[in-house]
Amino acid sequence: MATKWLSTQEMAAWLAFIETTGDLMKAIEKDLAPFGLDRGDYQLLAMLSESDDHQMRMCDLADRLRLTRSGLTRRMEGVLKKKLVTRAQSTEDGRVAFAQLTTKGFELLKTAAPEHLESVRRLMIDVLSPSEIKAFASGFSKISENLSAE
Repeated sequence: MATKWLSTQEMAAWLAFIETTGDLMKAIEKDLAPFGLDRGDYQLLAMLSESDDHQMRMCDLADRLRLTRSGLTRRMEGVLKKKLVTRAQSTEDGRVAFAQLTTKGFELLKTAAPEHLESVRRLMIDVLSPSEIKAFASGFSKISENLSAE
């Protein structure tokens, strides 16, 4: 089978993506650092804040964060130590564990969220036109669906 090389435009898109995403994530993480959070911590806290009773089953949280169960255990270490999240066994099924956002974690998230949003806007959203944002969302939704199908 012959290799289907990238066109000039396709190569430009690919290079822009790989050369920018790491820098973008580092810049966003730098803006979270004053709150003692990294990107993963922030995402975990945000997901818990949006769930019923600010808690999720650990297996569901791992899936949402795209982590293995052991990866979630490692991710949880810091937020547990800082008392931003607690972990509890289900009273109905001992095999089920929950992660729950603490009051301290929720307060920190409420403090960090405006700065995080400002960072995301300044570094990404505000430099794109509405049509570029729409294309960006559409493109990455398609990529996500394709990865899920793989």
